[in-house]
Amino acid sequence: MKVALLSDCYLPRLGGIEVQVHDLAAQLTSRGHHVEVFTATPGTHGERHGATEVVDGVTVHRMALRLPWDLPVNPLAPLTMRDRLATFDVAHVHMGVVSPFAVDAAFLTRRIGLPTAMTWHCMLDRFATVVSALGVVRRWAAGGMAMSAVSDVAATPLRRVLGGAGPVSVLPNGIDVAAWRPQGPRPDDGVVRFVTAMRLANRKRPVPLMRVIRQVRALVPAGREIALEVLGEGPDRGSVERYLAEHGMASWVSLPGRVPRSSVRDRYATADVYISPARLESFGIAALEARTSGLPVVARSGSGVGEFVTDGVNGFLADDDESMGAALARLASDDALRERMRAHNLDQAPAQDWPRVAELAEAEYQRAVGATVRA
Repeated sequence: MKVALLSDCYLPRLGGIEVQVHDLAAQLTSRGHHVEVFTATPGTHGERHGATEVVDGVTVHRMALRLPWDLPVNPLAPLTMRDRLATFDVAHVHMGVVSPFAVDAAFLTRRIGLPTAMTWHCMLDRFATVVSALGVVRRWAAGGMAMSAVSDVAATPLRRVLGGAGPVSVLPNGIDVAAWRPQGPRPDDGVVRFVTAMRLANRKRPVPLMRVIRQVRALVPAGREIALEVLGEGPDRGSVERYLAEHGMASWVSLPGRVPRSSVRDRYATADVYISPARLESFGIAALEARTSGLPVVARSGSGVGEFVTDGVNGFLADDDESMGAALARLASDDALRERMRAHNLDQAPAQDWPRVAELAEAEYQRAVGATVRA
C-alpha cells in the first residue's frame, strides 16, 4: 500500500509521537509498503512551505510555516497537500490532545475520500466533554474513519465520545525488543539507581517526583545509597533545580538534560528501577523501553503503563504518590525482589514488539479501506 503518515510533530523534534511515527514508517517500509510523512515540523535545516526531504529513507513533506517557537500550525497546508495525498491508498493521522495540523489533515482526507486511520496518542480526560460536544470525531468515525488509541486506558474515553458511531481498536506503540536488551550483566557498585525519562513539564509531574524520591530517601535505611537520574528537558527545569537545592538533594539527583536514544539505552543498562510518575500517561514508551531493558517499573495506576506492567510481578502500580514512594523504597531495600522482577522482564518479552504492532497497523489500514469502499 501507499501510506501517508500525518503528524503535527516529527523529527528532528524529539518526543513520543515523533519517534513512534518515524519508527512506524521504517517498519512499514521494511514490510514492502511505500510510506511518506506529512508534518508541520520544520526540517533540520529549516525546510518549510511544502519542501520535501528524505529522512532515513522516507520522504518527509515539511508543511511548516515560519512561526514563533516553530509551532506545528499551518492552516494553509491542506491547499498544498490535496493533490499530493490524492495518490495514496490510505492515510494514518496521529492525534494528540492539541493537534491542529492532524485535525486539518483529517478534514482533508475526508473531503477527498481517502481511506483514513486515526490513532490517538493522548488521554482525552477533561477534553473528552469538549470533543464529544463538538461532534466532529463522532462524524469522522460514522463516516468510516478507523479509530484507534495507543492503550485501552486511552481508548476508553474515546469509546464514550463515539458512542455507537464506530469501534475503537488498540494500536499500541511499538518497540524493537532486541535493541533494548542489555548486553551483559548490570554493573553493581552498591548504589540503587533510579532513572526516569520525561519532558520536564507540569503534565509529567517532575516536581512531585522530587517529593516522592525525598520520601524514599527517608524510608530507606541510611546505609543504603540511592541515586536518581532524570533524562529530559523542559520548562520546569528551574522549579526542579530549586527544589533540589532547597532540600539538599542535588548531590544524588542529576538532571543531564535530553540525551540521544543510544545513551538512554546505556543508562538503563546501568540502572535498577524506572519511575513513571505521570497520572495522564496514555502509553509510556519510555517506561516500555525501560521494562524491555529489564528494569522494574513503578508507575501510577490507571495509566497506559498498566498495559505492560503487572503490579507485584515486574513492577508496581501505585494509586497515589505516597504508595509510589513506599513501592520505590521497598525495591531499594530488597535486592532479591529487584532481581526477580528484572529476570521476569528479560525472560518475558513485551507484546508490543514491532512486528506485531506493524501487523495491527496494517489491519487498521484495511479496516479504513473497507469502510470507505462500503460507504
